[in-house]
Amino acid sequence: MKIMFKKHGVSPAVAKRGTPRVRFTGLSAGYPGRTVLHQLDVEIPALAITALVGPNGSGKSTLLGVLAGVIRPTSGELRHVGNRPPAFVPQRGAVGDALPLTVRQTVEMGRWGARGPWRRLTRQDHATVDTAMERLGITDLATRQLGELSGGQRQRALIAQGLAQESDLLLLDEPTTGLDAEARDRIAALLTDLVADGVTVVQATHDLEAARSADICLLLSDGRLAEQGDPERLLTPSTLARTWQPA
Repeated sequence: MKIMFKKHGVSPAVAKRGTPRVRFTGLSAGYPGRTVLHQLDVEIPALAITALVGPNGSGKSTLLGVLAGVIRPTSGELRHVGNRPPAFVPQRGAVGDALPLTVRQTVEMGRWGARGPWRRLTRQDHATVDTAMERLGITDLATRQLGELSGGQRQRALIAQGLAQESDLLLLDEPTTGLDAEARDRIAALLTDLVADGVTVVQATHDLEAARSADICLLLSDGRLAEQGDPERLLTPSTLARTWQPA
């Protein structure tokens, strides 16, 4: 089947809340010899927080990989409305503790897509990094090694790296898992502020409290879309009992 990737130059200032930022129809994707996502038809609204919810193995991380452009669909159609690549923030456990990186160096990596890993950062790049670190409240951690940080501090550093990419589509894989209540609340407040600033947020999460605070919920089960819509309507004991079958 033909796969279409289209980008349209619509700035966040022009986009309207609720209009699609990403649309995919009949989308299937996975890995060599194994299909994970099956025939998904979804619109992800611009200027909103969309939560991807489902048990392990339901396809949340694979869908984020497709949205980030690192996993190519095997069939279907995918359309992006925007002119900047997505910013992807992985699970903090995916970043090795042994990497000899300071917090600032970690955030500076967010500028590599625009500058390249071997070119000196410009004054504007440094200003962008400063702003991202200030926004996450980690300026005082700039010289600390990433592996020395607490879970919440490390997650904030990774999100700051995502912000430094200056994308209007931020993708997060389990951003609050394993964090204390204060760290979860801080990240939730930040995501709300980002949407107000013109960023579309998509987060995969097992945290039902975080999912309930989203604008839209996509409930995945065995690589298929089980339900989509308002989180308060979907994330009820009866709905979860029908669809949530943990691996």
